[in-house]
Amino acid sequence: MLDTKLVRESPDLIRRDLEKRNASDKLELLEQVIGMDAEWRRLLDEANRLRAERNAISKKIAEAKKKGQDASALTKEASALPGKIEEANKRIEELRGKIDAGLMRLPNILHESVPIGKDDSGNEEVRAWGTRRQFDFELKSHAELAEALMGADFERARKVSGAGFVYLLGDIALLDQALMRYGIDFLVGKGYTLVEPPIMMHRAPYEGVVDLSDFESVMYKIEGEDEYLIATSEHPMGAMFMDEIIDEARLPVRLAGVSPCFRREIGAHGVDTKGLFRMHQFNKIEQFVFCRPEESWQMHEEIIANAEALFQGLGLPYRVVNVCTGDIGTVAAKKYDLEAWSPRQQKYMEVVSCSNCTDYQARRLKLRCGKVGGDKRVPHTLNSTAIATSRALVAILENCQNADGSIAIPEALRKHMGGRDRIG
Repeated sequence: MLDTKLVRESPDLIRRDLEKRNASDKLELLEQVIGMDAEWRRLLDEANRLRAERNAISKKIAEAKKKGQDASALTKEASALPGKIEEANKRIEELRGKIDAGLMRLPNILHESVPIGKDDSGNEEVRAWGTRRQFDFELKSHAELAEALMGADFERARKVSGAGFVYLLGDIALLDQALMRYGIDFLVGKGYTLVEPPIMMHRAPYEGVVDLSDFESVMYKIEGEDEYLIATSEHPMGAMFMDEIIDEARLPVRLAGVSPCFRREIGAHGVDTKGLFRMHQFNKIEQFVFCRPEESWQMHEEIIANAEALFQGLGLPYRVVNVCTGDIGTVAAKKYDLEAWSPRQQKYMEVVSCSNCTDYQARRLKLRCGKVGGDKRVPHTLNSTAIATSRALVAILENCQNADGSIAIPEALRKHMGGRDRIG
């Protein structure tokens, strides 16, 4: 959420930012928050005045009684003050709740380097890597290849669980596990702490890491329980230190989360109507960082570099794009997407999302950092996909297929595949 001080002192900055985001519908909300904040401060002053008046009258009553004077008028005057103070405090508390709710619905402030654009067509390519393989045979879809290799069963999964699920079998299931082991080994080797988080979260911490008004529609809610299935391990890792103070000596905290992920959103991608690209359930290795504010832009470059190194190790051509104002989410101040090349579709497809959320999530989570016994401040949080295995599988199956229907296993995964160099 935004800092109240920012709303109070720099409202024009927020107005300009909302215009950049094509979020002019939030301008009215901003004005409401500004007005409520002014009223909240007025009520604070009023409550403080009433308390000061109560203290002054109490002192006069004590002096009058000491001198043997009649203090009944003062006592009557004083008796009305507790109720007035209680009423003011009640209104202050109610207004604070409304202000915070409004602040949580206003998006993060964008970094100056975020390109202006209305949708993903405004995303700007930062760099590209790898050579696109030229094929002299007709390409098959990744789903067709996986089924032919007896590695995926979409129809039986549909029968048992519905669309958006799959049984991964045999070598393709092993390839999925190899990708996870590859991602884990890489990040642990970089000093990241491996985390297996809870796969369910209460609503309150979830509201700390995402804007549920935008995100709840793609989440699974457990009926009758205050629990949601996680959409990514980013979310429980982000909420890990909720309501706590992190000793700055610990920062940066680098985490590598491994978990299944659950999302209600599915759909065809490009030319293929069946496949692994968008699933209700998939596995993912995720990076998450808590750091000092002055370190966060350096950390942002570090975590996208980690993702790039992983895809370079797989030999998969990709590009990195700077996501534009109209395509970026509420929480991020800047976001990179890494998009792997799809030879079948002749375009890039998103496989990694990498965001610097600055102090936005930490403020929602009431998370602070500082030296023991010293001043405290709000840390920054960052997140990035390392490998979402279902999307990496799509890229491998498409880019590494051979004319006979076999799949060349990327060299980096072979040690996790019994030393074999191909499937099929």
